[in-house]
Amino acid sequence: MDYFEAVTKRRSIRKYTDEKIPEEVMQKAFDAAILAPNSSNTQTWDFYWVKSEENKKKLVEYCLSQSAARTAQELVVITCNPSNWKRSQKPLIHWVESVNAPKMVQTYYKKLIPYTYRWGLLNSWGYLKAVMTTAAGLVRPVPRGPNTLAELQMVAVKSAALAAENFVLAISAQGFSTCMMEGFDERRVKKLLKLPCSARAVMVISIGRESDRATWGPQFRLPKSDVLHIV
Repeated sequence: MDYFEAVTKRRSIRKYTDEKIPEEVMQKAFDAAILAPNSSNTQTWDFYWVKSEENKKKLVEYCLSQSAARTAQELVVITCNPSNWKRSQKPLIHWVESVNAPKMVQTYYKKLIPYTYRWGLLNSWGYLKAVMTTAAGLVRPVPRGPNTLAELQMVAVKSAALAAENFVLAISAQGFSTCMMEGFDERRVKKLLKLPCSARAVMVISIGRESDRATWGPQFRLPKSDVLHIV
């Protein structure tokens, strides 16, 4: 199906059949997810495909045993961690050098990214950056962040959410269904996945074949005139 069919077809499915999901369907969706736009190409996301029955059982419990998790054939947790900028730093520098990117771009990745993505002990560097940014903003337009860990996590969450959207649309385009769940115990999910303190579990995605009575009713959205503003 084309893009607009996939967008229209995608719904938050609450109940799935017992049909298995082919491996190639999942892999193709992961391939689409990592192509999502992300902040400064730092790719601070991770995708945890929960395969073991023991871990899946725990994850269903941590998702409050809701039917979208309990009946799913596959469960994926999308996480983010601003510290992951270090993982991409060397490959990005090699990439901009190999393609002979403009000097400004090379400087951005070599100097500005390390400056931006560090927050320091107890956010000390983050607060100092905030003071310097506020002072500079008195005389000219400047980016007001991110500075602190919480602000950097927010940037990483946005990137992870974009990857999640790519993932679910790719599943939808292949004829299967998903539900993006935010109702879960994040602390327990992080412990299950052995995530560091700076990481966030952004959402849990269930995947399967839509069952009967899998939604509560027709899709509801506010009219475009309520949310589209021409300024």
